[in-house]
This record gives sequence, C-alpha cells and structure tokens, in this order.
Amino acid sequence: MKFKRLVKSLVLSTIFLTSPAAFAELKIGFVQVDKILQEAPQTIESNKKLEKEFSARTDKLKADVKSLKDKEAAFAKDALTMKESERDNKEKSLSQLRVDVQRKERELREDINIRRNEELGGLQEQINKAVTSVAKAESFDLVLYNGVAYASEKIDITDKILKSLGKK
Repeated sequence: MKFKRLVKSLVLSTIFLTSPAAFAELKIGFVQVDKILQEAPQTIESNKKLEKEFSARTDKLKADVKSLKDKEAAFAKDALTMKESERDNKEKSLSQLRVDVQRKERELREDINIRRNEELGGLQEQINKAVTSVAKAESFDLVLYNGVAYASEKIDITDKILKSLGKK
C-alpha cells in the first residue's frame, strides 16, 4: 500500500515538475483565414480573373434580361388591342423567353461558383504552404486557424502570412 502511494506521489511530482517547463517552451500562433481570403493579393487577382472569364456571358445575360423586360413592357402596352389568339401566342412566347433567361442565369451562377471554388482550392493550398513556411521559419510549435474561442493579438500571425503571400 505504501509502495503504491509512493509511486503515485513520484508520478504526480514528475508530471507537475516537468509540465510547466514543457509548456513554457511551447510557441503558439493563430491565423485568421477570413482576413487572408479577403486581403491576399491572390484573392484580388482571382476575382479579376473570374470577372474577365465570365464578363462576356454576364453581359449577354444582362442584354437578354433587358430585352425580356422591353418585350414584356411592349406586350403590356399592346395587350389590350391584340386579338385573343395573338395575345395568347405572345404570352407563351414571353413565358418561354423568361424560362430561358432564368435557366441561363442559373447556369452562369453555377459555372461561376464552380470556378470560384477551384480558385479557392488553389488559394487554400498557397495559404497552407505560407503558414507552414512562417511556422517553420519562426519555430512555432502549434498554429491554429479560425474556430478558436479566444486568441491574443500577440499570437496572431495573420499579417505575417499575408506578407508571405504577397511575396509570390
């Protein structure tokens, strides 16, 4: 019985004596990914690239929407003077045109989202490399991303990561 107590005492004293020293050496950093995604030069470049890539389709869609609105306005103006059969044909035509414009808009949105996700994947890879590079260069033992309840400003290395991303 005394032996077990002695072993427990030795184990506990070893834990208490070595733990503070081990934790005193621990260097922790924190990264705000949202801030990086907003401010990184690669994000701005990626947004410009996507805007350029989809500008022709976006402009075409805007022209189609304007054309649809003009046709709807003309129909509303002339509907009272049209024959019933002509009015029905125009309504069906406008309805089909409206469906086509909505389909094009949905397809454009989906294509933009797919490309944005592809670009974001590449950016996330660059961010991870930059975090690893800064962490190794400055001897961090642990670097945390968002999802932390509290992080002091002195362990926030987000600006260092942004600076690292800006070099590329």
